[in-house]
Amino acid sequence: SSHFGSGRLGFGARALFDRMSSSDEELQVGECSSAEKDARGIRAGSSDEETKERWPLWKLAIIGLPQLGVQLLWVFLGPNTAPYLTSLGASDSFAAWNNSAGPIVGFFVGPIVGTWSDQSTSKWGRRRPIIVGGLIATVVAGLLYGAAKPLFGVGPTAMYLAACMQWGLDFTVNVMQTPIRAFVADLASEDQQFLMQMWFTVVCSIGTYGAYYIMQLFIPNPEHMLELMVVVIVINAVFIGMALVVGREKQLKRTGSSSACGAITAIGRTLKDLHVAFWILIVVLCLLWFGNTVWGSYGKVWFTDSVWAPCDAMAPENSVAYAKYHEAADAFSAAGEWGALLSLLLAFVLMGLSFTPIPHHFIFAPLVFVGAVVCYLSAFQVGHSGSMAKLSLILSNIPLGAAGSIPYGIVAVWNSKAEQSGTSSLAMQMALVNCCITVGQQVCHTVLGALETSNPVPEALKQLFTYSMVANGVAAIGALFLGLGKKKRELAGSGSESHESGESSESD
Repeated sequence: SSHFGSGRLGFGARALFDRMSSSDEELQVGECSSAEKDARGIRAGSSDEETKERWPLWKLAIIGLPQLGVQLLWVFLGPNTAPYLTSLGASDSFAAWNNSAGPIVGFFVGPIVGTWSDQSTSKWGRRRPIIVGGLIATVVAGLLYGAAKPLFGVGPTAMYLAACMQWGLDFTVNVMQTPIRAFVADLASEDQQFLMQMWFTVVCSIGTYGAYYIMQLFIPNPEHMLELMVVVIVINAVFIGMALVVGREKQLKRTGSSSACGAITAIGRTLKDLHVAFWILIVVLCLLWFGNTVWGSYGKVWFTDSVWAPCDAMAPENSVAYAKYHEAADAFSAAGEWGALLSLLLAFVLMGLSFTPIPHHFIFAPLVFVGAVVCYLSAFQVGHSGSMAKLSLILSNIPLGAAGSIPYGIVAVWNSKAEQSGTSSLAMQMALVNCCITVGQQVCHTVLGALETSNPVPEALKQLFTYSMVANGVAAIGALFLGLGKKKRELAGSGSESHESGESSESD
């Protein structure tokens, strides 16, 4: 069962960063608890045979670089998938609905591949073969995706090829990224986990900045998708190659056994034992990611079709509409770069706040409320003001950054005592956190697709921003109640605390 722990984000951050060396990847991709226990059994079986090698930080930093490429790829694809499909002849609603590829694939692939990786006994290691396989599949899917128009021109064949390869990319990139964090966590010592997680925050921010920079290389992006995909794929291949050259794995022997029935049973048990605050967190995250997805997937469409309208990427090069499209695309990329820098700054601020006694939900709620304010500005105040649009995009990185970090610390706080006693279901609960992301994204894509069947794109986006404003506002209010039941639960667990402290002192 879960415990609320100290009720501080600082403790949660340390619990997340310093205690998760055996299951860091499961936290990110949503492994089930049985897989986590099996992974620990594997480590336990090998610990008697050899002492864990201590890796220098610079090597661990290189091994973590593939996350930069993955982040760059996701951020690049997000705002370009819908415009690319419409440039091939797809309707706006079809392009929006096809963006369901990411949430649906991510909901299933992450946990499955994570479990597969965690239980692998390959002589090449658990992580490296899957990373390489994911990269090879990503190269094939990415090149076919970008080559749809050069191969078949504008028409149904190219459109359906690109749409299918979008699903393929969402599958292959999820396969590729799933073992990356675990690769680092497997090799890092316990005292190195905090620094390496900070490093992941840094490389993700750099990857986001790089994606917006690359978007400026060829404008309009949909007309140069093949060239851009080649650049993105090469960057991923280089970083993965560096990681594989530096990082080494040894074949691990399984000492326990696992089964699909055991995993299902563990999932049911975890859901049954969730306390009321966790159910509040689930609702908050679903609403928050509904509100956030409009920026990651449709921010560029908003810039080109609403703020800078009328503009047209297909207009003659010397026309006003074509020039305005270039202006809108440049403004979107520049604002995205500044937003990435703000996200990096926010990451360090949150690191500092994690060592203060401020309750985590009191830090989380105001940052979520910023999203409601930004969506209000976008729906009712920006109009055709380019400067206001850029400011809104930059500020949207505040709730995005908060959603990508604080919930994991909150869950770690709740599980800290249970983890020490060996009864934690932290990995499964992290799976629920990640599933909330995909649920919110899926609802956003579905709502916009429905709106675009009866409304022009600018009006549909205005309505979506309005719904997102409400979703973020409700999520911010809900975040204030994430401490609900904390004291009652702490009192309930105080009776067994003396027994747990004895076990904790032995483990320490």
